[in-house]
Amino acid sequence: MVAETVVVNARPIAESERAALEFQKSYASLVTVYASDAVGRLPDQNIAQAAGRLPGVAVERDQGQARYLSLRGAPNYWTTISFDGVNVVSPEGRDARFDTVPSAIAAQIVIAKAVTPDMPGETVAGNVNVITRSAFDYDDFHFFGKAGGGYAQLGGRGEVEVSTVISDRFQTGMGEIGALLSASYYQRNMITDNFEIDWEQVSQDQRPGYQTRFWARETENKLYRLMRRNQSLAGRLDWAPDSDNKISLRSVYTIFLDDEARDNYIFDLDDRQSDLSANTAACATSVNATPTTTGYADVCIGNTPLQGTVYGIDINQRSTLRAFRQSVFTNSLEGNHELGDGWKLTWLGNFTESKDDRSVVGEARWDSPSTRTLRPTVAYDFTNPGRNTPALFTTLQLSGPTRYQAGAPVTAIDSFTKPLSSLRRLKAIDTTTAKTARMFLSRDMEFLGANATFKAGFQYDQRTKTANEREINLTAAGQFNTVGMPTNYADFSLNKAFVGALPMGYTFRYFDTDLMRKVAAAAQANYAWSPVTANNYRVQEEVKAGFLMGTLRYDWGNIVGGVRIEQLDNSGTAVATIGSTATPITADASHTLVLPSLHVNYNVDDTKKLRLSFNSGAARADYDQLRPNVVINDPNQTITGGNPTVKPERAYGMDAYFEWYVQPQGYLMAGVYYKEVKDVLYTQRRTFNSNVLNTGGVDRSGYIYSGITNGGDGHIVGFEAAAQMQIEPWTEELGLPEWMGGFGVSANLTLNDSEVTKPAVDVFPARKMRLPGTSAVVYNIGTYYEKYGLSLRVQYQRRSSWMDGVADTLADAGDTFWSGDDEMDVSARYAVTSNLEVYFDASNILNQPGRRFSEPGGLLTASGIPTRFTNRYTIEWERFGPRFSGGIRVNF
Repeated sequence: MVAETVVVNARPIAESERAALEFQKSYASLVTVYASDAVGRLPDQNIAQAAGRLPGVAVERDQGQARYLSLRGAPNYWTTISFDGVNVVSPEGRDARFDTVPSAIAAQIVIAKAVTPDMPGETVAGNVNVITRSAFDYDDFHFFGKAGGGYAQLGGRGEVEVSTVISDRFQTGMGEIGALLSASYYQRNMITDNFEIDWEQVSQDQRPGYQTRFWARETENKLYRLMRRNQSLAGRLDWAPDSDNKISLRSVYTIFLDDEARDNYIFDLDDRQSDLSANTAACATSVNATPTTTGYADVCIGNTPLQGTVYGIDINQRSTLRAFRQSVFTNSLEGNHELGDGWKLTWLGNFTESKDDRSVVGEARWDSPSTRTLRPTVAYDFTNPGRNTPALFTTLQLSGPTRYQAGAPVTAIDSFTKPLSSLRRLKAIDTTTAKTARMFLSRDMEFLGANATFKAGFQYDQRTKTANEREINLTAAGQFNTVGMPTNYADFSLNKAFVGALPMGYTFRYFDTDLMRKVAAAAQANYAWSPVTANNYRVQEEVKAGFLMGTLRYDWGNIVGGVRIEQLDNSGTAVATIGSTATPITADASHTLVLPSLHVNYNVDDTKKLRLSFNSGAARADYDQLRPNVVINDPNQTITGGNPTVKPERAYGMDAYFEWYVQPQGYLMAGVYYKEVKDVLYTQRRTFNSNVLNTGGVDRSGYIYSGITNGGDGHIVGFEAAAQMQIEPWTEELGLPEWMGGFGVSANLTLNDSEVTKPAVDVFPARKMRLPGTSAVVYNIGTYYEKYGLSLRVQYQRRSSWMDGVADTLADAGDTFWSGDDEMDVSARYAVTSNLEVYFDASNILNQPGRRFSEPGGLLTASGIPTRFTNRYTIEWERFGPRFSGGIRVNF
C-alpha cells in the first residue's frame, strides 16, 4: 500500500529504486525488481523497455522496438513471462514477447533468476513476473493519466500515446472491495531501411579455393511502411471479507497490431547458375565484360563473392500488405486464506487465449520475363558489410546465343518489364488456449530451531495450439481481370519519392495500398478459400506438477529448498503430404522431470547478504516444432517438419551472489553463476538418409531435412555486477553544494562464456561452439539528475554479438549471428505541481543498424580447413532512426 506520508514530487527514480530494493532485500531467493514510483507509474511504454534497465537483462529488438528479453546473456526462450505468478503463453509460442505488455498494467516487475520449486519447470534462465496494479495499492480513490505525441526522424512519421488508470476502495457489509480499471493506446508510424543477402556454396564452382568461397544467391531490399499499435485493457476486483481472506478476479487483454506495407525487390543472381560448368582447373581472373555465362560464381571473368557483375538476371518483386495481430487475453480467479494455527491456503484458476494472426491482406508478385535482354545486368559490391548498392544496366546480346554485355545504366528499376505473375490473399491464425489450476497449502511452525514454513502444491496446465491457414491464390489473366488487378506495375503504383535514407543504387515506386485492399477484397468476394494443409496442425501439451518445499528462517538468514516433479504429455495431429497424397498423422510423447532446488541466504550484517543457490529447469521445444507432420518439396529436394519426440533441454545451475544494501539508499552487487545444459535444442539441417518417405518411384533419402532436434551437452558460466548510488545522502559529508545531491548513477555488467558440443552431421565432425542466443558481454550505464522537480536520465546499453542459428552444412555459408547492439535513450520529466508532470523522451539516439551475418569459420575449421572468422557475409541489415516524444502525466 502506498504510504500517506509520500509526497508526489520529482523524485521518481529514487522512489522506484527505494521500493525495488526493499522488496528485493526481503525476498527469499535471487531476484531483481523494477518498481513503479510513489504514484504507481513506470516511465517506459512497455515491459521490455522497463526491464531492459535491470542488471543482467539484455534486449532483443524488432523494427527498433524492444521485444524479447535475455537474462544473463542466455537464450531468450529460457525466459518466461507471468502475470501475478501465472505463466502466460505468448502469441508466438515459447519465445515470450514483452513488447505486447504495456507498462500501464504493472505495479512491479519481479525477475527471478534462481527458481524455486513453486515455479513452473519451464523457467530456466528466469521468470519475468508482471505484478498488476490493485486498488489496494492506494489509500482511496486514485487516477492516473498520460497523453503524449512524438516524431520518428526516419521518414518523418508521428506517434501518439495515451493511458489511464482509475481505482477506488469501498467498505461494504461484506468487507472491503477494491476495483481498478486501466487502458492504454500507443501508435507509431515508421519507415525502415533494409537490405538482405542470401549466401550459398555453388556446386559448379570447383576452381582452386572454392572451399572458402560463398556467393550471393540473391540480394534484396525490403522497404517498409509501418503502422504499429499497442492496446490494452485490464480490470481487477479484490475482495477482502476480513483480514484473513482475500479473493481476486483479474483480467488483462493486450493486442499488438502491425499494419505493414512492404515493397520487396529481389535480385535473383543465381537464376542461371547451371550456365557455369564445373571445372577444377585454375584460370585467369582478369575481368571479362562479355562472358559466355551469366557471370554468377564465375571467377574466370574476374567475379569474386563480394564484387562482380551478373548479366541478365531475374527481378522477383513482391508488393505485400500485411495485417498482423497478436493478442493475449488472460483471466485469473485467486483466493488467499489464513486458516488458523499457521495454515494458509492459496488456490487459482486461469484461462488464457493467445492469438497470432499472420494474415496477408494481399501480395502481388511481379517477375522478369525469360528473355534476358528484357532483364537487368547487375554490378554488385558487398565489400562494405553495411552497404548494398547494386548498379543496374540494360542487357545487350552479342554474337551467339549466350554472349551478353552490360548496356546503358538504369536508375528507375520499374522501367524494366515485370509482368504480374500472381495475387495471393492469406488468412493465417494460430490460436493457443491455456488452462491452469493450482492449489498451494502451507503451514508456519517451529522446526530445528527455525521459524519454518512448509509448502506443498499441485498444478495442472493444459495448452492447445491450433494453426489454421487458408489462401486465395490467383495466377491467370482472367482472374486478374475479374478482381480488377492491373497487370502493369505502373498502374498499381504511386508516383511518390522514397521516404527512407538507405542508399540503394536505384529508384522505385511504392505500390498503392488502397488499390491492394480493393483488389484483395474482390478476390475474397469472387473466389473460395483453399486450406494450406501442410501448415495446419494441432498440438496439445499437458503438464501435471507437484512440489514440496520448506523455508527455514534463522537470525543469520534463511534456507529455501525442495523439489518439483512434472509429468509432460504431448500429442499432435497434422497432415503429411507425400507427393500428391495427404495423410493424417498423430503422435504422442511423454517425459518426466525431477527438478530440485536449494537456496541459502546469509545475512552478513543488516545491510549485506550472501546468496547461494542450486536450481534446475527444462526448456521445451516450441509448439510448432512439436507438430507431427513433414512438408516435402520435390522441386527443391527438401523435407521440413516437426519432431514430437524431441526431449526438453535440461539445465542445472549454481549461483553465488553478494549484495550490499547501502544506507540510507544504494545498492552494490557482485555474483557468479554456472549452468550445465543437457540435450541442447537446435534446428538441424542434414541429409534425410531414410527411405521411409520414398513413394511413386521418387527416392527422397538424399533430400535436405530441417527440424528441431537435441544436440550435445554444454555449459554457460558468467559474472554479474551492479551498482546504484545517489550523491544526496553524502553531500554534506563531502562538502558539496545542495544542488549536486541530485546526481545518481546506475550501472550493471554481465560477462558470459558458454560452450556446447554439437554432434557430427554427414561429413562434418562434432564441434564445440557457443550456446545459441548467448552474448559474451552485456552492460548498462545510466546517469540521472533529479531535484527541484526536475528528473533527467541518460541510459546506455551494450550487448555483444550472439549466435542466431546453427548450421549443419556450408550450404548457406555457415552459422548465423547478430552483431553487437548499442542503444542510448534520454528522458526528462518536470513536476509542475504534485499532480501534473510534463515529460520528454528520446530513444534510439545512436541510430545503430541491426546486422545479422553468416560465419562459415566454425564449420570450416571443424572440417580441417583453418579459417579466420571474417564477419563479412551480411545477411540482413536494417536501420530505424531516432524517435522523440513528449506529453503530460496527471494523477490525483
